Amino acid sequence: MPRFFCETRQGDLFLIQGEDARHLARSLRMAKGEEITVCDGRGNDYRCVLTGFQGDQAVTAQVVEQLPTSSEPTVQVHLYQALPKGDKMEWIVQKAVEIGVSTITPVLTEFCISRPDAKSAAKKQERYQRIALEAAKQSGRGIVPQVRPLLTLEAALEEMAGQELSLFFYEHAQHPLERFPQPPRSLALLVGSEGGFSPREAQRIQQVENLCTVSMGPRILRCETAALCAVTLAMVHTGNL
Repeated sequence: MPRFFCETRQGDLFLIQGEDARHLARSLRMAKGEEITVCDGRGNDYRCVLTGFQGDQAVTAQVVEQLPTSSEPTVQVHLYQALPKGDKMEWIVQKAVEIGVSTITPVLTEFCISRPDAKSAAKKQERYQRIALEAAKQSGRGIVPQVRPLLTLEAALEEMAGQELSLFFYEHAQHPLERFPQPPRSLALLVGSEGGFSPREAQRIQQVENLCTVSMGPRILRCETAALCAVTLAMVHTGNL
C-alpha cells in the first residue's frame, strides 16, 4: 500500500499536497475509494481512503483506522558524521534512515576534505533532508529523521555530552562494543571522515562525559561503511535489529 507522510489534518481528513499529491494523481494514477497509508511523522500510521482530488495539487484522504507504527526502534540513535567528500553523505543518510537512525548531524573536523561555505552547506542540508524523507517512506518509518545543520566538532561534543550515552568509533580503540546491560533510550554515535580524527581531536573527544571509545575490529573501513556499521551495531546491541 502506498505510504505518505502528512501533518495537515482536519478531523479525520488528511490533506496531501505538493509533490506527494502529484505522485498520487500522475504517477500512481490512484482514484477515489482506493486506500493509502498516511503517517503523521510522530509514530502513528493511518489507513485512509482517498476521497477527493483537486487536479494534481491536493488530495484528501479519510481516516479509516489508526495504528502505532511498528517499525520505530526503542532507542533514539543520533549519528554525528564527520563530513565526507563527494556524494558519500547522501548514501550515508539514505541507509542510516533505513536502518533506524533518529537524527544525522554532519560535523566538520580537521581532516575533512569537504569544507562547504554556509550557503553550500544549507543547500546540501536541504538535499539530505529530501533523501531522508524518501528513505523514511521506502522503509516504513514512523518519523522522518532530521538531517541537521553542519556543526563544528566542539559544538557536536557539547551536544553529545547531554546524551544518555555516546560512542566514539575510533580506529585505535582496543575494545569492541558489547551488548548494554541496560539499553539506553538515547545514544550518540561519532564517526570520522576519510582521514579519521587527529590525535588532538581524539584526545578531546575522549574527555566527553558519558562517552565510550570503541573499536569496529582490526580492519580499516571506508567512512561510509563505518557509519552504517556504527548504526547497525547500535541497533543490534539494543535489540532493535
